[in-house]
Amino acid sequence: MSTTTTPLTPAPAGSTGPAPSKAVVAGEGRIGLRANLRHVGALARRNLLQIKKDPESMFDVLLMPVIFTLLFVYVFGGSVGSSLGGDRHDYVNYLIPGLMAMMGMNIAMAVGTGVNDDFRKGVMDRFRTMPIARSSVLIAKIVVELGRMMVATLILLVMGFALGMTLETSVLGLLAAVALSAVFGAAIMWIFILLGLSMKTAQAVQGMGMLVLMPLQFGSSIFAPTQTMPGWLQAFTDYNPLSNLADAVRGLMMGGPVASSVWWTLAWAAGITLVTAPLAVSKFRKKT
Repeated sequence: MSTTTTPLTPAPAGSTGPAPSKAVVAGEGRIGLRANLRHVGALARRNLLQIKKDPESMFDVLLMPVIFTLLFVYVFGGSVGSSLGGDRHDYVNYLIPGLMAMMGMNIAMAVGTGVNDDFRKGVMDRFRTMPIARSSVLIAKIVVELGRMMVATLILLVMGFALGMTLETSVLGLLAAVALSAVFGAAIMWIFILLGLSMKTAQAVQGMGMLVLMPLQFGSSIFAPTQTMPGWLQAFTDYNPLSNLADAVRGLMMGGPVASSVWWTLAWAAGITLVTAPLAVSKFRKKT
């Protein structure tokens, strides 16, 4: 049996707009997979057009990999490289896979601030008056941010190879490392979407994000081996999902055991998504 929905006129941009129609929300569950994919594609295109109109929004993606690579290689490369039993070149091989694991975390913050900003401008109220799945709005955000993450990862790899990084495994291992980073990055984006929907301002989202990111990033194996850390900090790094991701990406690119790290990373990504994605969609429906 087919169902029909009556398109609703969206509220003007910048206005709070009417509350979502109960008929639309009730009919949302009858939207098929093909329609959902079409909505995601249209909304992703809308987000890409926004980037085209505001190319400065790509500065973080273009410059962050360059700055982080040069900063850590030339400031810490000598000392950390010697602790690895080598030199700065060995540190490049250690650092680049770790930074790949970090890219998704930093870019995910932009998703939360973007969602929060769209709500303040009234854009999300327009979307909630349309007969589309609420999840498609958020998934489109993640799709575009994953694209930005891939651009940042490509620049990071170019920087790494320019500084002498060597791929010890194969191209398939490299592609698997990129895919694993993307899967985990998408899961982290749901957390920041939930933060963006829960907090009042984009500045608050950014501040909370930094409080979460800093301990996770520096209390991990991203920048340095954890063997020289105090015992209590090593215990934290053992359960830090970023350590699992960094070790998995490093193993896929440079060789070594990866099965345990890969499975733990996938388990973390699945758990985070299963918990935060439904909460984010529910918050999106109910947010006023």
